[in-house]
Amino acid sequence: MIGQRATLPHRPARRNVSQVMGQVLIALLPAIAVHAWLFGWGIFIQLALAIGFALSFEAVMLQLRQRPVGVYLKDLSAVVAAVLFALSIPPLAPWWVSGVGMFFAIIIAKQLYGGIGHNLFNPAMVGFAAVIIAFPLALTQWVIPRTLAQTVPDWNTTWVAILQGPQALGGTMDAISQATPLDQLRTGRLDGQTLSEIGIDPMFGLFGASGWEWLALAYLIGGLYLIGQRIITWHVPLAVLLGTIVITLPGWLMDPDLFRSPLQQLAAGSLVMCAFFIATDPVSGSSTPKGKIIFSIGVVVLTLVIRAWGGFPDGVAFAVLLMNMFVPLIDRYTVPRIFGHPKHKRDETRSVR
Repeated sequence: MIGQRATLPHRPARRNVSQVMGQVLIALLPAIAVHAWLFGWGIFIQLALAIGFALSFEAVMLQLRQRPVGVYLKDLSAVVAAVLFALSIPPLAPWWVSGVGMFFAIIIAKQLYGGIGHNLFNPAMVGFAAVIIAFPLALTQWVIPRTLAQTVPDWNTTWVAILQGPQALGGTMDAISQATPLDQLRTGRLDGQTLSEIGIDPMFGLFGASGWEWLALAYLIGGLYLIGQRIITWHVPLAVLLGTIVITLPGWLMDPDLFRSPLQQLAAGSLVMCAFFIATDPVSGSSTPKGKIIFSIGVVVLTLVIRAWGGFPDGVAFAVLLMNMFVPLIDRYTVPRIFGHPKHKRDETRSVR
């Protein structure tokens, strides 16, 4: 048609970066809605802060690198990184957490590597890893979910906590916040408790994390939307989810007091989010079909190792960053064999003989 770009009938229309990122943002809407219902208004403030910092840092770096600011800001890649980061931190985290996180995500992990398409590490995970190391206490103070508290902090309480820090709320903060289920599991295990004893706490719901199961389900719905829109392929999500189940199921069946159940591993942390929105990053993740599966299994194994023996309750961010370093090597040895390769020629010769 006149005025529209035509494509060959056997080739789908190519999406640009902003269209792909826009679809990712749409897929994250269920998680944002569930997050707001579970933990209150804080997610909206954290989103505004993270996006504001991300776009500001991006604009400054583009100016310094003499790149067209408007063109690159419109691709929405910085916005997606900011949204993923905001969903990973506590809703009442002070504002400087977003500032530091976006500094490392946009300036260090993205722009200093050459901008979009050149970053070795996942920007959102670099930002999260930086703040969890710099502000470990602030990152453990999660709001008690609505499924347990029946209420969430109001708008004024949320603003005070974010703008002035948790200390401004005094004893109120202790009444509305708690450790994450994974953090509680880790603390209980260090104290010598069995999983059955730890699981008596009301914070562990049907699948090991009251309220958090709904958040995992929201990420699953959004992820299936991305697969349906052909934004991502099935390789990474299936490898992460199935890999977690296959690796953890035998131990749980042998001794459920010592080993966490597969559903608890998935629902209590950020593995479902990772499966569809983090490990599927087309730049920092593997690009070959076999490579995607190897990369995903590596993320699962490292996450489970960190959860069991590491110093952090949820090791997804560190697992992803560690596997990012191996992506060039993985891709090099998992390139699909193309038609006409010498091996195919030898096979054809044998078949003729």
